[in-house]
Amino acid sequence: MTPSTATARAVVTALLGAGVREVVVAPGSRNAPLSFALFDAARAGLLRLHTRIDERSAAFLALGLTKVGARAAVVCTSGTAVANLHPALLEAAHAGVAMVAVTADRPARLRGTGANQTTDQVGVFGPLVPIVDLGPDDPVPPLAEGGPTHLNVRFDDPLVPEAAWTDLPEVAEPPHVQHPWRGRHLEPIDPAKRTVVVAGDDAGPPARVLAERAGWPLLAEPSAGCRTGRTPLRTYRLLLGSSLAERVERVVVMGHPTLSRPVQALLARPDVEVLSAPTPGVWSERPFVVDHEIGWGEPHPDQAACDPGWLEEWQAADRSVAAQLDRLLAAEPDLTPHEVAGAVAAAVPPGGLLLVGASNPVRDLDLMIRGWAVGDRRKVLANRGLAGIDGVVSTAVGAALGRPHSSRAIALLGDVTFLHDANGLVLGPDEPEPDLTIVVVNDDGGSIFATLEQGDPVHADRFDRVFGTPHHVDLASLCAATRTPHWRVESLPELEQALASPNGGIEVVEVRVRRDNRRDLDARIRALRP
Repeated sequence: MTPSTATARAVVTALLGAGVREVVVAPGSRNAPLSFALFDAARAGLLRLHTRIDERSAAFLALGLTKVGARAAVVCTSGTAVANLHPALLEAAHAGVAMVAVTADRPARLRGTGANQTTDQVGVFGPLVPIVDLGPDDPVPPLAEGGPTHLNVRFDDPLVPEAAWTDLPEVAEPPHVQHPWRGRHLEPIDPAKRTVVVAGDDAGPPARVLAERAGWPLLAEPSAGCRTGRTPLRTYRLLLGSSLAERVERVVVMGHPTLSRPVQALLARPDVEVLSAPTPGVWSERPFVVDHEIGWGEPHPDQAACDPGWLEEWQAADRSVAAQLDRLLAAEPDLTPHEVAGAVAAAVPPGGLLLVGASNPVRDLDLMIRGWAVGDRRKVLANRGLAGIDGVVSTAVGAALGRPHSSRAIALLGDVTFLHDANGLVLGPDEPEPDLTIVVVNDDGGSIFATLEQGDPVHADRFDRVFGTPHHVDLASLCAATRTPHWRVESLPELEQALASPNGGIEVVEVRVRRDNRRDLDARIRALRP
């Protein structure tokens, strides 16, 4: 057996031992030993193999697979191929996602030379992604479990095995992923102060349970994993601009909150005490002052409840503002992106998956989720570690593939986000394909900037060129190029019909909305008060 073949098989064995059951390969010559070993392992039923021609899409596919619990690795060749993995690995690092990147490298004697496709790959992802640099005789160490790992493997000729891999290892079932809060309890929190619970990305059920036991309002982002039960407030971002918010004395923060400027302003108030649970990812420090750390765990069984009137005031205000919001949107002459988000939220069945893109879609969804029942196991995902728009189509495909095949999967994206990862639609004829409906809210540009300082009319002479960036792309033709079914809908009933009757496989539902009125619409929504 050649040294490269032996090293590749040892790496694959180590991946299997670490619970990796999904591997995404981008084609290349230097990673050929790994590709052959992975093909043999997949044929033996030890893992599921995916191939992608674009390393960036491949990495985000692995990210999506890992986010739903099916730990995945992405494998690529040397050179610029490695650099294309960086966005997904940064997202994984900041979100605490334990995906693995395996990069093939040239032998040590070629480092520092002008050899083809040779660069310095050791530490190429910076200090946020731990690296193991492996030579032919180096053992593969255990892989980290709390974030991404980079295995850089040096291969020398010959790169092709002499025979297929037949003496494959026996592999046990991967261990069940335990959430870090399981089996732990927080200390009881004094219910006397007027408190709200802020649940950011991946906060999980403990935030909901704490809010319910203590009787505190729950301000939960869509991907918090706890937008269920009786305590979440649909319009909390708007309520934080009301007099009710001025009476808040304490905030308990769980997960990674990133969506709302009103939430950030609340956390920055000097008269508000902030209690914080740890957040996953490489940076544990909060961007606001934390008065007390509370650890990570389920609420204490003896957690006392506050005066029920506190929650009831918030709930009454929420009902009032939500009704005003619905009336405002219904009175609009054109279909609004908020109504699109509401229809998508309503279409996710129990056990279903919703992946939402950054910028406006996740914020629109935040205002439009009307509340789901506890135990329905709807999963809402978003790449909120760095909140980028890159790789979202591939992340959605990976997440849908990693969920049970019987569950419905929907992605809600803006048009710029969709175009940024249009390569995610490129699947070979033998590739696993999920049932995934991608809803693209197309306003021909970056409307998120219209709601920010850049969108002030004083900058109108330059806004479109450097912020709005209209593209005029025909999404139907783009989808046709990859043989992806495409529907364009013009009204809410058409959208609801499209969502109610998926055709199987990956399909794109394009919804045209206006961008020219986005700033005004958002201003009128923000002005709503109980």
